[in-house]
Amino acid sequence: MTILWALVAGLVVGLLAKLVLPGRQPVPLWLTVLVGAVGAVLGNAAASYFGVRHTGGIDWIRHLLQVGVAAVLIAVVSPAYAARNR
Repeated sequence: MTILWALVAGLVVGLLAKLVLPGRQPVPLWLTVLVGAVGAVLGNAAASYFGVRHTGGIDWIRHLLQVGVAAVLIAVVSPAYAARNR
């Protein structure tokens, strides 16, 4: 069940990251989910490092870090994926 939640979180974080980035990213859905999951894990690690992983209420800073890291990863992966498929 943990793997299923990781995939769902990766999908949500990855799609939000693509939404934040300007323009079109030629990245398939499977890669969006993978990058989103990695972004979520690295965002959680960054939130723990900064001491904002667990706050009162909704952890907005942690979620912003997750989406931000995933957006950076998609910005890096997208041109490489587009160049590979030419």
